[in-house]
Amino acid sequence: MGMPFVLSPEGQLKLVIFDCDGVLVDSEATCCGISAEEARAAGMTVPADKEVETFSGMALPGIQKLIEEKTGKSLGATWAAQTQARFVEAMQNGVEPIDGVHDMLENVVKLGLPVRVGSNSSCQEMAIKFKTTNLEHFFENRIHSARDMGFPKPRPDVYLHAAQEEGVKPENCVVLEDSNTGAKAAVNAGMACVLLRAQGEPVPDWPNLVVIHHLSEFAPLLQKALKTQEQ
Repeated sequence: MGMPFVLSPEGQLKLVIFDCDGVLVDSEATCCGISAEEARAAGMTVPADKEVETFSGMALPGIQKLIEEKTGKSLGATWAAQTQARFVEAMQNGVEPIDGVHDMLENVVKLGLPVRVGSNSSCQEMAIKFKTTNLEHFFENRIHSARDMGFPKPRPDVYLHAAQEEGVKPENCVVLEDSNTGAKAAVNAGMACVLLRAQGEPVPDWPNLVVIHHLSEFAPLLQKALKTQEQ
């Protein structure tokens, strides 16, 4: 690798990129519930307590593939778009802000760091999520969709695109993620990754990965990095 870690004293932190679901807003239960309904309608068995575990972090094409493989049925060319429309409809009320998200974003912005979002959700979906949770003013024209690009995570494209739009190099970015799929995309992009994980949950053993348990830990981590980099 050889690049200085962006959160280390010799690094240069210039951009913060957030995943959307599970980091800023919580719509996972809603979307995984809809995916499970669709799966059951096609004849796949999904226990009620396994909905999130089964579909968490997956983009719609991946969900379609999984259902088709398990059931041997074809869901057809329009299934993803139709299910996407169900997601969007559900987002009007099936979404909550993650605990501490407003304070965290205000503190990151106070540090003078630009923020962007890179997600497997569509831009339309994210716009509604941010409106419902009163986060839209943080991300005006700063939302990037791996789904709309056609390259879902764990591919790094959406994160590389966000860095490019900001005019910074990948090694100057830190990504906040909650899923292994997303963290893999950040690592593949050559970016530092902070993983939001409940205490006691397993964490992958990858380079450039830092773990926090609550959003309130994030801004202080960045502040510390910026402080040591000034010296």
